[in-house]
Amino acid sequence: MKKIKVAVIGPGNIGSDLMYKILNSDRLEMALLTGIVESEGIKRARDMGINTSIEGVDAVLKDPDIKIVFDATGAKPHSTHAPLLKQAGKVAIDLTPAAIGPYVVPCVNLDQLKDEPNLNMVTCAGQATVPIVSAIHQGAGVKYAEIVASISSKSAGPGTRQNIDEFTETTSRAIVEVGGAKTGKAIIILNPAEPPVLMCNTVYVEVENPDETAIKDAVHGIVKEIQKYVPGYRLRVPPILEGHKVTTIIEVEGAGDFLPKYSGNLDIITSAAVRVAGKIAEKLLAKGVQA
Repeated sequence: MKKIKVAVIGPGNIGSDLMYKILNSDRLEMALLTGIVESEGIKRARDMGINTSIEGVDAVLKDPDIKIVFDATGAKPHSTHAPLLKQAGKVAIDLTPAAIGPYVVPCVNLDQLKDEPNLNMVTCAGQATVPIVSAIHQGAGVKYAEIVASISSKSAGPGTRQNIDEFTETTSRAIVEVGGAKTGKAIIILNPAEPPVLMCNTVYVEVENPDETAIKDAVHGIVKEIQKYVPGYRLRVPPILEGHKVTTIIEVEGAGDFLPKYSGNLDIITSAAVRVAGKIAEKLLAKGVQA
């Protein structure tokens, strides 16, 4: 089966997990993992027989056969990478909070985005909660949505900690722009519990039309869609309707491809990114792009 060549910039936890998921893809070929220093991630990939570099984005730009690039660095580096990748004609899938391109949540709006050169994967909390807000909005209309994402401290790396403000702001905007809420708010909690806990997302929504059946049907439907690419995504507390307020809780367990299973917060964003890249690859192959 033909595959589209892809690269990953950033050999940390997210980049490494992406690499393992790409290796299991039937549409994507792992062509390059690149960073800026000789890191454990670079050494691991090289030992697996994967092309590596410490030239950062420059290594990607030198290879015209690479069509899709995952950026797993940070908001500031991606601001530099984005115009370079666009000029080179490569599709950038941004796993940072930079939000240069439009937000994409695969089960909500991927089919609406046409030939975008840069796609932003929002945040892990966004991937976990925006679909729920969107589903409730479709069934009952959302006036206000607030999400509280609790993740294990051990699964919050330096990138998450350094970009915490961008994390909450990006998630809040996505709740509105993609989820459909009129206003939204996001809160993140780093839980130091031992043993590490799974990602847990509480979604509070104020609806315009409190139709309990429509809300429950919509939420259960979107959960099934997400489980197609994140099997560990599940309802911990089904929607509870009190007047015009809906409360539901989502738990996310990682697949354990590279990261521990408690790192569902990282697993959901890498899984969503590979899902997006797979769809882009299908379109490129359909257009006759050389694989």
